Amino acid sequence: MLATLARVATLRRTGLLSGPGSRRELWTGRPQSDTDNMKPLEGVKILDLTRVLAGPFATMNLGDLGAEVIKVERPGAGDDTRTWGPPFVGTESTYFLSVNRNKKSIAVNIKDPNGVKIIKELAAICDVFVENYVPGKLSALGLGYADIDRIAPHVVYCSITGYGQTGPLCQRAGYDAVASAVSGLMHITGPEDGDPVRPGVAMTDLATGLYACGAIMAGLIQRYKTGKGLFIDCNLLSSQVACLTQVAANYLIARKEAKRWGTAHGSIVPYQAFKTKDGYLVVGAGNNLQFATLCKIMNVPELIDDCKYKTNHLRVQNRKELIRILSARFEEAMTSEWLHRFEGSGIPYGPINNMKNVFAEPQSHVC
Repeated sequence: MLATLARVATLRRTGLLSGPGSRRELWTGRPQSDTDNMKPLEGVKILDLTRVLAGPFATMNLGDLGAEVIKVERPGAGDDTRTWGPPFVGTESTYFLSVNRNKKSIAVNIKDPNGVKIIKELAAICDVFVENYVPGKLSALGLGYADIDRIAPHVVYCSITGYGQTGPLCQRAGYDAVASAVSGLMHITGPEDGDPVRPGVAMTDLATGLYACGAIMAGLIQRYKTGKGLFIDCNLLSSQVACLTQVAANYLIARKEAKRWGTAHGSIVPYQAFKTKDGYLVVGAGNNLQFATLCKIMNVPELIDDCKYKTNHLRVQNRKELIRILSARFEEAMTSEWLHRFEGSGIPYGPINNMKNVFAEPQSHVC
């Protein structure tokens, strides 16, 4: 086995085949030392044929939980995201590094029969097989679910695609920005009277990765109970549509078309960003008690008993006037002053931080 690997794969780290993961059941043994630090997926082996973001994010999270992740890349170029920069650390992009920690990497040409043989040999000793190719592509190479199931029926096989295994769009490549557009996420993101906006990070990819991560762990539990593997179909479109939650429910139940609200919320007022003298502060009042507290802190107690604002339903109806009053008050003081006033109030609040402030925030260091 190791001799074959040496011929067609470049090992980037050692210990590829070590550990108890070759057993077909979910390994539940404990390490011989420091058992209190054992991670929940320790002993689980994952063969990772994914690229770019959704798949690598899923397998990275599994690696964080203790799984041994073997990342398979194409010879030469490797994962596309290795070149997505600047910035770079040496020759590696920070984009690639951000979603590929805790992994071992090998390069295998899966279009070559010898490469296919290697992947099958690895699959036979792994617990999980994850890929994000267009449906049918791996099957044409002999690495589809049916192929892996024949040689490794214990494997939990997860396929991450843009649009699923069937349907009119299933053969399309799946990229986050396109899926966020098709799924409606862009339609509800951006200024109220402005154009649709792509979220600042690839939320559709990340959500899909988290769904895949959870499904894989559920699959491992089922495999532990039954001794059999299973197929998981996870895709960008269905993941993002599922994340539309109340926006989707509003349309499906009440036929209420969604719109963009900027930083505001369609069903809660006030709940948005407000401009201060030197920045922005996000404040939310999800119930009448919080609204009363907010009014006292902002020295506008007359709003508490105003018939236009006594309930959230009324505050939503009279949104523009209320936001105009609150906005004027927020612009009278610095962000730091408002933070001091809201401290200990029970009101949800926080500044809009840039990256420097995010990582300077003491709470970020204990999360």
